[in-house]
Amino acid sequence: MSPAAPAASRAPRVDVVVAGGGPAGAAAALALARAGRTVLLADAGRGPAPVGEALPAAARVLLRDLGADGALADGHLPCPANRSAWGGPALASTDSILDPHGHGWHLDRPRFDRQLRARARAQGVRLAERTTARPLARTPDGGWTVRLGERDTVRCRWIVDATGRRAAVATARGARRLVGDRLLAVHLTLGPAAEGADTTTTVEAAPDGWWYTAPLPTGHRLLAWYTDADLPAARADLVDRLARTRHVHPLAGAHPWPPGTAPRRAPAHTAHLDTVHGDGWTAAGDAAAAFDPLSSQGILTALFTGLRAGQAVHAHLDGDPGALPGYADDLAAVRSLYLRNRRTHYAAEQRWPDRPFWQRRHTPTTHEETSA
Repeated sequence: MSPAAPAASRAPRVDVVVAGGGPAGAAAALALARAGRTVLLADAGRGPAPVGEALPAAARVLLRDLGADGALADGHLPCPANRSAWGGPALASTDSILDPHGHGWHLDRPRFDRQLRARARAQGVRLAERTTARPLARTPDGGWTVRLGERDTVRCRWIVDATGRRAAVATARGARRLVGDRLLAVHLTLGPAAEGADTTTTVEAAPDGWWYTAPLPTGHRLLAWYTDADLPAARADLVDRLARTRHVHPLAGAHPWPPGTAPRRAPAHTAHLDTVHGDGWTAAGDAAAAFDPLSSQGILTALFTGLRAGQAVHAHLDGDPGALPGYADDLAAVRSLYLRNRRTHYAAEQRWPDRPFWQRRHTPTTHEETSA
């Protein structure tokens, strides 16, 4: 890595650049700003906007710790229950009245992300929207010169990689992404229902994967089919496969299918970095560890790892040698619990033991990690 150029030495300086403006990046920026650090949060805003996603009630605690309680003030739909046909054809329901934290939410994801970034800005974070942050060179004092967009640069002492599954900063610095399976999401947003629609989250297992559907705050409905990318079920006709479901099909039938709209495909596999911190950088959110959506932990984990990454970076910059290893230990514990719960949940569905999708999840030796 070459020394910073003379022009870069005149660039503005902050303590930390956070690359990625999703929940993990915003949480890291908030934690750092609340600790008194100067922070620049770069949100590239590329690719399709995230669609709706469920947020469990326990997120209230994390948002309160981040000073971002207001991110759920408006624009999101309460989720009164989660229902699933798993291990048998009948629907089982978990009601929010039994949760000590109250109900969860069906999020308007773009709005939620904007609200978190706005809260970060209100806490003093410098926000660079539609801007990619790319580390260019190390500075003589051990920091970084970072390119913002096409021409601007900024100097910083540390970088938080919250770029999602790409882990763009970490992998460029030599970290390896280890992939545990081939899960793929084939998803579509259905039009608004003519009248009041079901407001619960519904999951239904099928011979070659599983279905997820939930209402969106806009009145639309998210429909997603999860299977492995290498299986024929990933390329089969979605309408035909949907018609074979017992519970998801009636829910989807209350919403118009958008004409001329093809389902989108998105990675949903389990993955993690072989190291979540290195010389001058720390990873958070999906960049550090990405979970199977069956866990319903995506945004919750993003908020937690963003918060912990921000706290660890702050402590490290203050001279605490155990801060970053402690953060890595916390993530390893979260991931270990997730893998245990994942095995238990998939083991509960035994109706199709001869189908490849379920065989892979019932046989531990087939769940191998490969570099990506």
